[in-house]
Amino acid sequence: MRRHSQAGFTIIEVVSVVMIMGVLAVLVLPSIKVNAIRVKMSEALLAFGQCRNMVSEIYQSEGEPPADGVWGCEIDKDASRYVDRVWVDSIGKVTVSLHGFGDLRIDTFDITLMPLDNTGNPPSGGSPIRRWRCGSAGDLTTVAAQFLPASCRG
Repeated sequence: MRRHSQAGFTIIEVVSVVMIMGVLAVLVLPSIKVNAIRVKMSEALLAFGQCRNMVSEIYQSEGEPPADGVWGCEIDKDASRYVDRVWVDSIGKVTVSLHGFGDLRIDTFDITLMPLDNTGNPPSGGSPIRRWRCGSAGDLTTVAAQFLPASCRG
């Protein structure tokens, strides 16, 4: 007579593996979602480019900045998949309004890009821009910092 030995996993081993996988999923999934939002946000930050160049040119040529919304680079509606509107105020602060993320923590919120002179303040007419500040709540950015890329956290 032949004896058949049974091989396999016990129920305890299977439950342990499933439990470990569940714990790992709970720890990893939120960071995956935040990183996916940051990737989309990086695409939205590209909307700053044209207006940033326009503002820089005005200040570098020591010209007077125009009034709100007449810099020549604004877009009023549906600028891209994730950008609804691009707006520039009278000192050159660029505001990008977001949409299309499918996440209420971000949709309809704004990101700002503020030009700064050599003293770290918004420039006055004719003073050159030394750097830019992106995503600062003080400049009225309403998107939470956790969703902004590292290069745009004030």
